[in-house]
Amino acid sequence: MKEKLINAAFAAQKNAYVPYSKFKIGAAVLLRDGKIIQGANIENASYSLTMCGERNAVYRAYCEGYKKDDIVALAISSNCRPAATPCGACRQVLYELIPENTPIYLVNSYGDEIETTPKELLPCGFSKESL
Repeated sequence: MKEKLINAAFAAQKNAYVPYSKFKIGAAVLLRDGKIIQGANIENASYSLTMCGERNAVYRAYCEGYKKDDIVALAISSNCRPAATPCGACRQVLYELIPENTPIYLVNSYGDEIETTPKELLPCGFSKESL
């Protein structure tokens, strides 16, 4: 299933809209029922309105009615070396919206792979307990 998830992230990467940076990111979320939901980064001329691929995939899962405990893995693909890691905003979103020990596979078109988790990416994340 991991290979299928990673392939889905690379397929999603093809849908990225990146006329400014040319930096394509694909993401795919594996859900407990076996469904895979994809996301890609979408840029905007007003850069702050850009949305990252991993957030698009996770938000899309939530929009389809899935919740935190439904998410079992995430793959994020890039064409850079080393494989791209999520930005700070994405790390915070992943910390809150997916289980803290969910495997996250960071992969690139060169065959590199890093496995991590939301907890490893953001060890002191802000949560509802922080409020």
